[in-house]
Amino acid sequence: MSNPIKIGILGCANIAERFVIPAIKESTELFELIGVASRSSDKAKQFADKFETNAFTGYQSLINVDKLQAVYIPLPNSMHYEWIKKALQKNKHVLVEKSLACDLDQVEELNQLAKEKRCILVENFQFRHHSQLQYIKDLIASDVIGELRTIRSSFGFPPFKDEDNIRYSKQLGGGALLDVGAYPLKIVQELLNEGIYVDSASLFMDEKKQVDIFGSAQLKVKKSPVTAQVAFGFDNFYQCNLELWGAKGYIKANRIFTAPPGFKPEIEVQTTQGKTVTLLPEDNHFNNMLNHFNRLINQDCERDSEYQQNINQARLISELKSKSNA
Repeated sequence: MSNPIKIGILGCANIAERFVIPAIKESTELFELIGVASRSSDKAKQFADKFETNAFTGYQSLINVDKLQAVYIPLPNSMHYEWIKKALQKNKHVLVEKSLACDLDQVEELNQLAKEKRCILVENFQFRHHSQLQYIKDLIASDVIGELRTIRSSFGFPPFKDEDNIRYSKQLGGGALLDVGAYPLKIVQELLNEGIYVDSASLFMDEKKQVDIFGSAQLKVKKSPVTAQVAFGFDNFYQCNLELWGAKGYIKANRIFTAPPGFKPEIEVQTTQGKTVTLLPEDNHFNNMLNHFNRLINQDCERDSEYQQNINQARLISELKSKSNA
């Protein structure tokens, strides 16, 4: 059994406080939390006291700790590139919230650096590691809905109550595409693998906020008739779904991205034989994601695949932006 990976947190975001740090604290055989860093000493101390760890003022002060092996970065998108790069330069493995960086060139540079440093760089789409996704993949493989024709996925929610939300800030890398649009783009990759490209797209820009508020796109697969439609937004009725339409039936899931710990997902399947709704066991995709991150670090496996996934994701985001401006 390998020793726990010594990990630190750069930033005091809500997702870190509610889900990721508690999952780290539960995973005592995999990780040892050695500190939380913030630009605010008061905020760092507040988090450190809550999670019984050390407080660091300034992100670099934590990265400089010699015994530190990995960092989790839940900072605003515009800060990802700088702090991923600084962590990799110090030979630290990185788990970072999506989106990994704000443009394709940055993502390619960071993944090349990670490869040179033999460091792990994982973009945190925790839904990849929920058992409901594997259940859906197994249904597809079993041919229960026949040959796949179309994938549809939507993720969006009503406007935020606070106008100062970082997702509305152009300077901080806000906008619906990098925040929620990244999810349906990612799940299309999970289900269709390589050869995906954006065929057409639309982004609605809020003139006052200067960020995209909602959008959609059609994706195609090279040398395949399969298509995918994705939609996302900050000014929408709540949706968090996946629909797979095949020659003989369809599969639906309504909490594909945000099934919280303790939640039992429902998967609907309808064919000519009728409709079935299966209640799956509860799962914790945050714990599963940390298992994945730890395995990549300790077993030196699947690293090239992870780098390529990161780059493919950024490429699709770039293509969507480009197509929407055409």
